[in-house]
Parts: sequence; structure tokens; C-alpha cells
Amino acid sequence: MEQQQHQHQLQVNVPENEQVMSVKEWLITFLIMMVPVVNLVMYFVWAFGSEGNLNRKNWAKANLLIIGVCIGLYVSVFFLMLMLAFIGAAVEQ
Repeated sequence: MEQQQHQHQLQVNVPENEQVMSVKEWLITFLIMMVPVVNLVMYFVWAFGSEGNLNRKNWAKANLLIIGVCIGLYVSVFFLMLMLAFIGAAVEQ
């Protein structure tokens, strides 16, 4: 009982945008991420918006970074394969 009261007192002093997100808030976040196009827009809104929960803000930034790295790797491999195909075609002639 005393520990619950102590935890409640600690959360009262935390600003709203720094409070831990509940399971319900995370479920809503993940449901929004399942909607095509909306998910990309929301990544940018959550990552770079002036308001909002800092946990979700950092999560969105991390996901955008991972998406960027994956796209960069995909484009690099694509151009490498394209160059190899052109080199192979030039050697055959």
C-alpha cells in the first residue's frame, strides 16, 4: 500500500509528456501503424511534432532512422547489382 502511494506521488510530479505510456496508448499507436500511408505521416508527426509523449517521440525517431538505413541499403544494393549487370553485359560483347 505504501509503495503504491509512493509511486503515485512520483508520477504526479512528472510532466505529462514525460509520463510512461500505458499499454492502451501503445496498442493505439501500433494500430495506427498498421494503416498504410497514415503510418508514415504519423511517424513524422510524432517524431518532429512540438508536443506529445517523449517515449513515442524517441520511438518514432528511431523507427525513421531504421527505415532510412534500410532504404539506403536497398538503394545501394540495387545500384551495385545494376552496375554488375552492365559490366557483365559489356564483357559479353
